[in-house]
Amino acid sequence: MGFFMVIAVDAMGGDNAPDEIVKGAIQAVKEMTGFEVLLIGDCEKIWEIMAREGFSGDRIKIRHTSEVISNDESPTRALRQKKDSSLTVAFNLVKSGEADCIVSAGSSGALLAGSVLILDKIAGVDRPAVATAVPTVSGNILLIDSGFNTNIKPVNYVQFGYLGSAYMRSSFGCENPRVGLVNIGVEDEKGSPDVREANRLLRESELNFIGNMESRDFFKNVADVAVTDGFTGNVMLKLVEGTTDFVFGEIKKIFMTNARTKMGAAMVSKELKALKHSVDTDVLGGAPVLGVDGLVIKSHGTSTARTIKYVIAKAKKLIESDFIGDLKREFAEIYPVEAKNTES
Repeated sequence: MGFFMVIAVDAMGGDNAPDEIVKGAIQAVKEMTGFEVLLIGDCEKIWEIMAREGFSGDRIKIRHTSEVISNDESPTRALRQKKDSSLTVAFNLVKSGEADCIVSAGSSGALLAGSVLILDKIAGVDRPAVATAVPTVSGNILLIDSGFNTNIKPVNYVQFGYLGSAYMRSSFGCENPRVGLVNIGVEDEKGSPDVREANRLLRESELNFIGNMESRDFFKNVADVAVTDGFTGNVMLKLVEGTTDFVFGEIKKIFMTNARTKMGAAMVSKELKALKHSVDTDVLGGAPVLGVDGLVIKSHGTSTARTIKYVIAKAKKLIESDFIGDLKREFAEIYPVEAKNTES
């Protein structure tokens, strides 16, 4: 690799900030090489946490900011008024090229607004979307949009399909991703007028569209990219996370029932650990914002240090892959007229 990457981390974003965010950054630089973390936020609080953790500061730098954008603020107004907020500064660092990526567990609304207002959209993209990879019986399925856009037009479903397909090719080596449209039935006539129109547009596109898919088929390897609006996607994602926690909790109760079940647990402990790791929300944490001219990764609001460590690892991998460059070139080919008009 020909350069030393800088990953900007919003130290003040998320329910457990700044403690868990800073500790996650420390764990990341201890376990991985080839990058530097730039923690953005209250310098005094960050140094206090680093001192408590006994960390000297090697490969972690701090950019002091005096403001924080909270979840209950108007995202656009906050970004414009709070010029010295940790998130605004992080966006500007990526915009100027001083950082290669933003990692934040903060306000989703502010993250979307900053992505569009400061970094701008890739030519040809109407609405950026957040994409979350979920493990299935065979590989991963990408859920897009998983939380940004609650109201979208039929054409946005198509663009999400292109964005998701490009990401699956770049990050998972899936050469011809199958795209499914999340719906209440597999028949073409099912769903709202917008979803039915989206189905028609997807069929006319050059995507490998397999038609409608129901949420119950989400884990059955029927598609590689599941396209939906941000409201539906976020509900699906949180239901998956809650169900996973519930099932593993119940399995643990069963195995702890008596001496016989405990013996059985010991016999399959290796396999159970592997299964749990494959669906671990910390390991899978970090969803890239697709469609903007810069690498932005959203971590969930309740992120722990372990989550942040894995999200930074994902950021490192995406920077190395030049995913944003690939995506821009692909959209320039798909929407050459829009790209030309945007640049002029």
